[in-house]
Amino acid sequence: MADNRLYGTGRRKNAIARVWLAPGSGNITVNKRGLSEYFGKKTLEMIVEQPLALTSNLGKYDVMATVKGGGTTGQAGAVRHGIAKALVEADENLRKALKAAGFLTRDPRMKERRKYGLKKARKASQFSKR
Repeated sequence: MADNRLYGTGRRKNAIARVWLAPGSGNITVNKRGLSEYFGKKTLEMIVEQPLALTSNLGKYDVMATVKGGGTTGQAGAVRHGIAKALVEADENLRKALKAAGFLTRDPRMKERRKYGLKKARKASQFSKR
């Protein structure tokens, strides 16, 4: 049996999304829930749909994503990154447009680690001369 699904891994900050694209009617499912049900905000839904809209594939693929870690905005960005990578796997000619829009670039911002002698990553205790 040939599996005609396309796969892409998306990451942003601490969020990791595993995304599968299959030819279909345009249903987007995140963690077995609908897109609007999972994210709730129109801006986050728009972020997820951006790569499909840019390449005019909005109603052509069904998207199934599992995402964990991070917050809602990071998760939406991770799903967008995964969709873009899966679209490039489907058609290499889409790479140029997706790269120019910045959808193939991983957002490297992460929480900075706590250093010893400090209260947080950069917050030190108050200085006192005496």
